[in-house]
Amino acid sequence: MEKQLALNIIHRPELSPEYAERALGGRKDVTDESLGIFLFQQEAAHKNGLKTTIQITYASLFSDEIVKVAKEHNKKYGDEIALSLLGLPCKQFREKYKTEDFCIWMFDEETKKEIIDDCFSLFHQKFGFYPQSTGSYFLDAFCINYIKSKYPSVKCAVATCWEEGPKAYHTCNNSWYTFMDGGPWNPWIPSKINSHCPAVDKDDDSGIVAIPHLSRDLMACFDGNGSNFGTHPQNVLRGMIYYNDNGSIEYPYLYNLIDQYRHLEKYNDGYAYNMMFVGPGWLNKAGRWEAPYELLAKSYEDGMKYYGKLKKEGKLLDLTMAEFADYYRERHTDYATPECALWKDILYGGDKQYFWLADPTKRLCLDFNQGGAIVDLRPYVARIPQKTGIGTDNVYDASYPYLIQINYRAGYFTHYAGAGTIKSCKVSYKGESADLCLCRTFAAFEKTDSGVVITANPVTVTLGGLDIVIKSTFLFEKSGRIVTTREIVNDLQGEEVTIEEYFTGAFGTTEYQADMTKLTLGVGDEKINYTYHGKKISKKQGEKALTAFVDIPDVMTRIEMGGDVDELSVEEGIAFSPVYHLSVKKTLRKGGVTTWLNLLKAN
Repeated sequence: MEKQLALNIIHRPELSPEYAERALGGRKDVTDESLGIFLFQQEAAHKNGLKTTIQITYASLFSDEIVKVAKEHNKKYGDEIALSLLGLPCKQFREKYKTEDFCIWMFDEETKKEIIDDCFSLFHQKFGFYPQSTGSYFLDAFCINYIKSKYPSVKCAVATCWEEGPKAYHTCNNSWYTFMDGGPWNPWIPSKINSHCPAVDKDDDSGIVAIPHLSRDLMACFDGNGSNFGTHPQNVLRGMIYYNDNGSIEYPYLYNLIDQYRHLEKYNDGYAYNMMFVGPGWLNKAGRWEAPYELLAKSYEDGMKYYGKLKKEGKLLDLTMAEFADYYRERHTDYATPECALWKDILYGGDKQYFWLADPTKRLCLDFNQGGAIVDLRPYVARIPQKTGIGTDNVYDASYPYLIQINYRAGYFTHYAGAGTIKSCKVSYKGESADLCLCRTFAAFEKTDSGVVITANPVTVTLGGLDIVIKSTFLFEKSGRIVTTREIVNDLQGEEVTIEEYFTGAFGTTEYQADMTKLTLGVGDEKINYTYHGKKISKKQGEKALTAFVDIPDVMTRIEMGGDVDELSVEEGIAFSPVYHLSVKKTLRKGGVTTWLNLLKAN
């Protein structure tokens, strides 16, 4: 049987359209246009044989016409009627809550509960039942836990918008004061402690299936502005990624992006997911993102035609959000099962490859343009119980912290040697050395009983006239441990080389580093407290296997490195370069070295 892409199409009727309420003050012509756009979106889906999820906003619950249409479409097409916690701003909301704020996760806890109860009660009053799905740009654990406890019918929610961190802030002219970076890019079951983290077991299961706000390009979005690269046709127009020749307009990038998501079934036991979620503000008659309304509308209709074509060919399964929650639970019976994506460059057509993995212990990205270096790492194992909103330490920053993040804290290529966060490997011979970050390669994926295995094509490092051919293999064990093997595959004619696996780390959610003096670094039982003086510990591996480690209280994480090595070391940074280093080395004439990296929760 043909593998099928599971698809959520979500439409959000807004009587106070996205971005328009504050600028235009809820004018009737704008609300009438918004209703018309919602009906256009629904028609575009239905005429291509596709079901939708209608996420009713607070403002729209005051519209008898929208309530009537939702009931009709539910009966005629099988569309789900859901509740959105977006679209709060309207006359009724401002008068009741005396605020210009509108993001549910940014209110204080009592107000969050009051708004949730208000929305759910009004929904029940209008439809006679409570919704099975809800959502927002971001839903923190507090909101999800409260919703699930009081409204147990809810089984699915839009819970984060992938990679909405400092990059999104900068591309909004430093005015978008809400960060939610660091979550999964694909559906997950959120932890009760932190909604970014996949649940570790039944006790940690929040009771819902979470989906991202958009399906985005896992390379272009990570490297640049994610708002230009999504399976939301207006994103593609904003990114100016469409073809115009002699008056014909096509969207090869959009279709390639959808197909790239279809391809992810290869890495996820036959399962692939995609979603499209577009508010009416993106299709307004005045045009948007330098595109006239005619192009906005055409792109939306063409996107729906492509999904409809895939469905007719038996390659797509259109599901409502509630249906998808059941579908996902049926397939995701083991909480430890990772979401995987071996992603290629579909924007520029280059040879670059990223590998993404998310499981209950971590989220990470390997860059095979840099030999398979880890360029993003989030310690989900810590389950940091961060609270978000007014009255907390994270009023607007809901991001899950990183340990490595090359876009915020640089990577191998920095103006100051050793300053960037990354995990990679150095090879040394006769006083010369080279980093595998300088070696471009390609990767292959395999799933084994031991876990996910990524094998990179061998690369050649030439030092002192000696060619050293190295094959790298990365095993992601079900326990969460990362095992790396660097194998020398050519004959070194008896010459000795040193292979050093190293980790240069930091922590935080933005470009700027918090105080590092709480960190403790160590090898075995010898420790140092971080003082910005460049102190170092190095130890030879003895009969008792040693481990290099760092404890980072601010993100409740302990990082350990070890393996079949000769020497282990740790080093603190200086004030100009606030990072830390873990390193393990082995000198050999043939064979290889196997090392491991483990993330642990630290109180």
